[in-house]
Amino acid sequence: MTEALTPNSPVISDARESGAPGFATESSVAGNPPVSDDVQDAVFAIADRARLASRSLASANRALKDRALNAIAEALGNNRDRILAANAEDLAAGRANGTSTALLDRLTLDTKRIEGLSAALENLAGLPDPVGNVVRGQTLPNGLRLRQVNVPLGVVAAIYEARPNVTVDIAGLALKSGNAVILRGGSAAAKTNEALVDILREALESVGLPADAVQTVDQYGREGANVLMRARGRVDVLIPRGGRDLIQTVVNNSSVPVIETGEGNVHIFIDESADEHMAVEILLNAKTQRPSVCNTVETLLVHSGSTVLPAVASALAAAGVTLHTDGRVAAALEGKVDTVPATELDWATEYMDLDLAIAMVDSLDEAVQHIRTWSTGHTEAILTNSLTNAERFIADVDSAAVIVNASTRFTDGGELGLGAEVGISTQKLHARGPMGLSELTTTKWVVQGEGQVRV
Repeated sequence: MTEALTPNSPVISDARESGAPGFATESSVAGNPPVSDDVQDAVFAIADRARLASRSLASANRALKDRALNAIAEALGNNRDRILAANAEDLAAGRANGTSTALLDRLTLDTKRIEGLSAALENLAGLPDPVGNVVRGQTLPNGLRLRQVNVPLGVVAAIYEARPNVTVDIAGLALKSGNAVILRGGSAAAKTNEALVDILREALESVGLPADAVQTVDQYGREGANVLMRARGRVDVLIPRGGRDLIQTVVNNSSVPVIETGEGNVHIFIDESADEHMAVEILLNAKTQRPSVCNTVETLLVHSGSTVLPAVASALAAAGVTLHTDGRVAAALEGKVDTVPATELDWATEYMDLDLAIAMVDSLDEAVQHIRTWSTGHTEAILTNSLTNAERFIADVDSAAVIVNASTRFTDGGELGLGAEVGISTQKLHARGPMGLSELTTTKWVVQGEGQVRV
């Protein structure tokens, strides 16, 4: 099974406050096993080294950072066999442990995916450097000159599951935005992540940047993750990426500020004017291209006045998708396509597999209400030939991404021109949607004067 944090995973308190020699103990209510000082000290030392490395990165110019990105991209290609061998070990262990098909897909690296990681890094190198960008500025009547500029966050930590591509994506984005990064990738991808981190660190050193700009706490297991969540003051921001249990555990238990990335209970609404061919092509892409990822559609809402349902359902069923339908949809498809009855649980489920929930609605308002009830705020799409309906949908749906007449699979940092992404934020503070370079920066005010004093 994939190792993941759960709501009952141990979260430590600082050993210096516990009063127990040699251990940082959880509260007596939780009753979780203690975490040794050795693990805490080791993780804190990693964070302190990351802090030093972040200072070098913050002052690095674009040319040096881009040279590092290109060096990493080249190193991934040069070490392809090493990466694939490590990944094969993780996949074999995952199959032996009964890991789900969806998780195995996310865990898998092949030649094409490694080439994609290298291409994403090269693309990142070609993007503008966000550090030093002037957000706004003015000269006050008293002569003070003001600038608000983008600066790195500092030390960014990420906790994620079975996704070795995230190791490279986050490291690349952190590097370009001037941040050091600490990674916790989980035991399912342990061998792959170990190889990738070694390659990343070697590439950084080859261009004169500190290897400690990229570090991992995987070797300390769940204890290391729990310490990382409590490293406030050493880690500036923590980003969880994975399933609901992992994300909520980090959100609820971290003392480090968290940027929440969310699961993707994604919806597509087909209104009565939508074109049949377009609907078939988009639904096939949104559901079957890569069903294990968070921007895959999970619920289809079809207007009762639409005529495209039989064609869409037939195409999906032919592609191997199991259709979980409400009574009206089942009646409309009877004798044409096999379906299974949907329960209320289906409307709340992120399948991440070849399953799709389908409901029939009588209006755009009813579709929006369904989305408001069940959406996780990730991505919603409308297929329509009505400009009025498109504009109403955009205005009424409150998700990180709202799409008109295109696949939900486009909610992705690479597809939206961000180079890559740390994750897709479903919160509303600082970052929302695919998190690229600018989302890994904060701002500071620069005030320049000539002896002014406040009166």
